[in-house]
Amino acid sequence: MSSAGCDTGPVIAALEQRHGPVSFRCGPLPFDFTEYYGPEMGPGLTKLYLVFEQGFDRTRLPAVKLATNAMEQERAVDGKRRVNIDPGYLARDKLVLATTKDFSHRLYLGQGIFGEVTLHYSKGSFRDFPWTYADYRVSQVQEMLAKARVELVGRLRG
Repeated sequence: MSSAGCDTGPVIAALEQRHGPVSFRCGPLPFDFTEYYGPEMGPGLTKLYLVFEQGFDRTRLPAVKLATNAMEQERAVDGKRRVNIDPGYLARDKLVLATTKDFSHRLYLGQGIFGEVTLHYSKGSFRDFPWTYADYRVSQVQEMLAKARVELVGRLRG
């Protein structure tokens, strides 16, 4: 979740109400990898990464993305977003993010939503692709995801 001068507490509370408690968190970290969001959200962006405790039904990803888009619009000021929420799911072997933007490496999931394998897990660590966003290449983010993955694998093994 990226934000610009926005109190993220209520956003996190709303997300926890829908998806349960946060089990892992990284940030907020400076989000200065691109100027893409600057015209809409302004300078000084930060990003917070959250992993929720309860399991995630992958088939719900399009509905979750539509719900987070609605949350962004509810918090917009003069039509400009103050928060950008990028939902996805962590699996044993990958991190998948949802987006409304189609591209050659994204698969259509339905309801105008596409899925992108952003990172894959191989040989003991997360690895990126040429299309992986720079903020998902950051060591702190990948370390947090690796810890969340250990917990996930433990749950899957029972």
